Amino acid sequence: MQLVVARIGRAHGIKGEVTVEVRTDEPELRLGPGAVLATEPASTGPLTVETGRVHSGRLLLRFAGVGDRTGAEALRNTLLIAEVDPQDMPEDPDEYYDHQLMDLDVVLTDGTEIGRITEITHLPSQDLFIVERPDGTEVMIPFVEEIVTEIDLVEQRAVIDPPPGLIDDNAVVAAGSEDDEGAGTGPGGAGKGESS
Repeated sequence: MQLVVARIGRAHGIKGEVTVEVRTDEPELRLGPGAVLATEPASTGPLTVETGRVHSGRLLLRFAGVGDRTGAEALRNTLLIAEVDPQDMPEDPDEYYDHQLMDLDVVLTDGTEIGRITEITHLPSQDLFIVERPDGTEVMIPFVEEIVTEIDLVEQRAVIDPPPGLIDDNAVVAAGSEDDEGAGTGPGGAGKGESS
């Protein structure tokens, strides 16, 4: 199975380094020196990671055969894709790969349907589920244990206990009626994922 593990950003400096937007919880494994990655568009790859380092909180990579700023800039917005065994699971049982979470139904603790996960956004502080509601609107749900109380891969659903105002005015009543002490106690927990 192929998973998107990063997106190349701007060139950094004049020696071929690029910034990357990491989309994996295992950058040292997926983006380490020697890693060979497919690309989208395919015409720019495959790319072999030559060096990697963190600078001002951003990962910088240099690829074999890319030695100057012009070559680095030509890679901008390229997606980096790793081949992953679909049976692989993260070592932490409370973590999930993005492909496991995509298309899960999102429901409140009382079973009220909220929508379906259509995207997962990885931010420095936390991950966000982008959930498409039945009416076509989207809502962002922080992927934190206090809100996402259970991930049930067998039933293909994520159970949430949102704070008042997170979903909308209609859901505030339903969420506010829940026992607040129960938040975050679900067995599934929450964790970061890897992009699919």
